[in-house]
Amino acid sequence: MSQLIDDHFLQRYRELLDAEDAAFDELEHACEEGDRSHFDEELEIWQDTLSRKLSFLSGAGIDIPLPVAG
Repeated sequence: MSQLIDDHFLQRYRELLDAEDAAFDELEHACEEGDRSHFDEELEIWQDTLSRKLSFLSGAGIDIPLPVAG
């Protein structure tokens, strides 16, 4: 791991987790409403927040292996 886990790291990671959680909630609501265009918008937002979280972790030297489909 190339970065220390300190208060700043944890604060930033918590912000990213909260953003991902909020985006997923909106995605879930769009799915429940059955509004395809709204769902597509929320899916893009959720994917972006997930990507930012994974990039942050990668930059800190924490690589999350992707599962192999099988």
